[in-house]
Amino acid sequence: MDATADPMIRLTGVGKTYPDGTMAVQGLDLDVARGSLVCLVGPSGCGKSTTLKMINRLIEPTAGTILLDGRDVLAQDPVALRRGIGYVIQQVGLFPHQTVAVNVGTVLTLQGAPRATVRSRSLEMLELVGLDPEVYADRYPHQLSGGQQQRVGVARALAADPPVLLMDEPFGAVDPVVRARLQDEFRRLQRTLRKTVVLVTHDIDEAVRMGDRVAVFAAGGRLAQEGTPAELLARPVDEFVADFVGSTRGLRRLAVTRIDPAYLEPLDGVTTGDLGGVVDADATLEEALAALLREDRQVVAVRRGGQFLGVLTPNGVHRALRASLADPSLSDR
Repeated sequence: MDATADPMIRLTGVGKTYPDGTMAVQGLDLDVARGSLVCLVGPSGCGKSTTLKMINRLIEPTAGTILLDGRDVLAQDPVALRRGIGYVIQQVGLFPHQTVAVNVGTVLTLQGAPRATVRSRSLEMLELVGLDPEVYADRYPHQLSGGQQQRVGVARALAADPPVLLMDEPFGAVDPVVRARLQDEFRRLQRTLRKTVVLVTHDIDEAVRMGDRVAVFAAGGRLAQEGTPAELLARPVDEFVADFVGSTRGLRRLAVTRIDPAYLEPLDGVTTGDLGGVVDADATLEEALAALLREDRQVVAVRRGGQFLGVLTPNGVHRALRASLADPSLSDR
C-alpha cells in the first residue's frame, strides 16, 4: 500500500465473494493519492474491473472498507455517489439518438443544471478533448469514429468536474495508432486537470505508459505487487509479476526514465548534420532514442526552455538505462 497520509481513495481489506463461492477480490489494501493516476493491470478474470466497480458501487463489496475522500462509500446514496464520479468504459455507452453535446451534458442535466449552463459546459469539454465544438457538437454518435466517440466519453465523464475518474479499458476498442494518440491526449489532460484516476487495463505497456503507480492483480483477485512503473519493471516481487511484465521489461523502462543531465555530453564539436533533432529535458529515454532512430543521427540535442543542456548519444542512453535498472528511484514519472 502507498503510504499516502490522506489518499483520495483508500481500500482496506476489500473483498468480493459471489453466492456460488467465487472469490473475485480478496483482502485488497490499496491507496490512491489525490491527483494521481493508478493503473490496475492483470490477466482476464483477476478482479481488476470488479475492484473498479466496487469503488462506485456498481458492485457491492462483501468485505472491507472503501473510503472516498475520507467517507465510506457504503454509507452514501449510490446514485448520488456515482453522479460525483466520472466513469469511462470501453464501449463508451453514448446515447445514439442524442447529439454529442447532449451526451456530454448528461450528468449535468441529471443534476438539474440550467440548459444554457449544460450547453456551455459541453462545448468547453469538447474543446478540451480536442473536438471542435462547431464541427462535432450537433453530430450524432454514429457519425463519429471510434476514437472520436471515446473522446466524447471522456468529455462526458469530466463535464460535472468530478474529483475522481474511473476508467475501464477506455482505449481498448480502437486501433493501435488511435489508441496511442488517445493515451497521449489523456496524459496531457491529466497533467492539466490532476484528477484522481483509477484505470483498468490488461496491457502492461499501457499501464507503464499511463500510470503514476501500477497495481498488478493475480488470479483470484489477489494484489501481487503495487508501486511505480520503474519499481515494477526493475524489481518484480515474484515469478508471476516477472512473467507478466515480460522479459523486455528493461526496454520498457525507457518509457519511464527521464533524461538525466549527468549522461549528456557537451554540444562543442557537434555539427548540425550530426543532430538527431531536439528533445525537451523532461523527455523520456524512449522519446530521445526514437528521435535518434527517426533521424538516423548519432546524437540528439537536449534543451530546457530556450537553453541547450547538451547532447545525448546512444551510449548515454545505455548508461542511463543501466543506472535506472540498478536504482528505480532514478526514474521519475
